[in-house]
Amino acid sequence: MKSDFIDNPHNSGNAGHMTTDNKTLIQRALAELISTGDADTLVPLLKDDFVYHRPDATTRTKAEWLALVREGPLDEMKVEIDHVLAEGDHVVMHSRRRIPGAGPGVEVVDIWRFDDGRIAEAWEIVEPAAETAAHQVWWESDGR
Repeated sequence: MKSDFIDNPHNSGNAGHMTTDNKTLIQRALAELISTGDADTLVPLLKDDFVYHRPDATTRTKAEWLALVREGPLDEMKVEIDHVLAEGDHVVMHSRRRIPGAGPGVEVVDIWRFDDGRIAEAWEIVEPAAETAAHQVWWESDGR
């Protein structure tokens, strides 16, 4: 019986090496970004037509996304990375981010898709930590 990893056409051939390389690239880039607060550390990793998805902001180029990131408080942000997982051409990270003095922060899941050794697409799912309990009502039983 073949595993899902082997059956996935995006994960054929050199998938194990590609997965490790992509995960390592993300970890190194984020460590530098977190330590310096400089979005330019990501420039060489992004394809020019990099697409970024978030419910409140979608960008269609590397330049658009970098402009969006530079507007944020990167130099003040504290980031705790809990998990970095990789399979094939995707890397997923779960982190907690906060700005000192600005409340409890957010929980974030980032998903990156690589193409030819560079990040082609990303998704960011953000939930304010203070609102997590309120967002669980959909999960609770309705008494049926």
